[in-house]
Amino acid sequence: MKPIWIVDDDASIRWVLEKALAREGLETRSFSNAREALDLLATQTPQVLVSDIRMPGESGLDLLAAAKERHPGLPVIIITAFSDLDSAVASFQGGAFDYLAKPFDIDKAVALIRRALEESLREASEQAPPGEAPEILGHAPAMQEVFRAIGRLSQSNVTVLITGESGSGKELVARALHKHSPRAGQPFIALNTAAIPKDLLESELFGHERGAFTGAQAMRRGRFEQAEGGTLFLDEIGDMPFDLQTRLLRVLSDGHFYRVGGHQPVKANVRVIAATHQNLEQRVRDELFREDLYHRLNVIRLRLPPLRERREDIPVLARHFLLQSAQQLGVEPKRLSEAAMRFLSELELPGNVRQLENLCNWITVMAPGQTVEVKDLPHDLTQGAPLDAPAGEGAVAHTAVAPPQGTALAPPDGWTGLLEQQAASMLAAGQAEVMDVLGRQFESVLIRTALKHTHGRKNDAAVRLGIGRNTITRKIAELGIDGAKDD
Repeated sequence: MKPIWIVDDDASIRWVLEKALAREGLETRSFSNAREALDLLATQTPQVLVSDIRMPGESGLDLLAAAKERHPGLPVIIITAFSDLDSAVASFQGGAFDYLAKPFDIDKAVALIRRALEESLREASEQAPPGEAPEILGHAPAMQEVFRAIGRLSQSNVTVLITGESGSGKELVARALHKHSPRAGQPFIALNTAAIPKDLLESELFGHERGAFTGAQAMRRGRFEQAEGGTLFLDEIGDMPFDLQTRLLRVLSDGHFYRVGGHQPVKANVRVIAATHQNLEQRVRDELFREDLYHRLNVIRLRLPPLRERREDIPVLARHFLLQSAQQLGVEPKRLSEAAMRFLSELELPGNVRQLENLCNWITVMAPGQTVEVKDLPHDLTQGAPLDAPAGEGAVAHTAVAPPQGTALAPPDGWTGLLEQQAASMLAAGQAEVMDVLGRQFESVLIRTALKHTHGRKNDAAVRLGIGRNTITRKIAELGIDGAKDD
């Protein structure tokens, strides 16, 4: 068992805890400041970390943040003043196991450290040995082809383009490619390029220098620098703005880049894995994606099959997700009856594996009883299907994307109720980027309505909406709104 670390600038507190834990037969190691512990965390890990919150130099919260970043499962106990409620709240928000309020009873302190120790040892014993937990589940021939491709690429640093529908597990494949590559010991950094606003994406990718723009108060490392020596996964690459595609191409070609506002080149030793659900060839023809970047990314292509092409994998995936969901909630896992499993295997599931995972989470929380029948599934899935019908005798093969029919007993309450219903429908269908889609629709409706109200005068509309002229001009272009004119 590893020692318990005690970090406190007060020598008397260190001495009391050392002696009390020694009587319990527990090994300790003490530090008079957070910096000493931070330096040692790079090479060693305690079984439990006990730290004062206020010390000269780095604080206990700084140490907590660093410990959680490097070792998420490490229990950290923060020592704080009895009256310092803000510190206690900050400790829990930072992921502390618990906190000790000064002055503390030594027996209660030892009991708390004992609890943290038991938690730490239990987590260590429950961790699966490397390679035991499956990274990607699938027995279907289409998935076996994917597994074979990952194996062939295991010793390669070549750029890979993963294509597949939303929710089919493209990031899992990217992580597996990284894990089985020569870069496995280095960072894996993922970025969904469609989820970051265009104005922020350049800084997110390449970082920025201090003062590069309003609000840039310090130099910031971008995802390329964070992934140095490892793998950068760029999801939904087909949605990347055209001007940023040029910068990405330059990095892939030259192996270096410039931070926003910077003048010194930064070397990039990064393997890029890209993914998209879009037809990149068509986007090249539509002049929405650079052809030279497409060829640079499309060195090796992996197509991830949708769930409807690997229906035989649905039972094993469903059992896995039900077990995973039950473990997260601390409950007994639900079991699907044979009829319910056949029914699920016949569904279209347009949201693919993500939709199936969400459905299993719903079943764990909402379905009555331990054995789940067809009638216990969400009503929007089962409407129109004979309950518990064998496959092929009335079981539906397609699922309409409709709001759950049994969840609202009254009409939606105004536009917010309609928004809630639409969001619930999209989430139930496993649709990706729900906030982005609905946000764009919301902005489009507001701007179009304001333009009608001001007879197309965009500057007047911006004033009425409470936004800037540059903002409304950019939004009109991004959303493809017609009929606007300068005042």
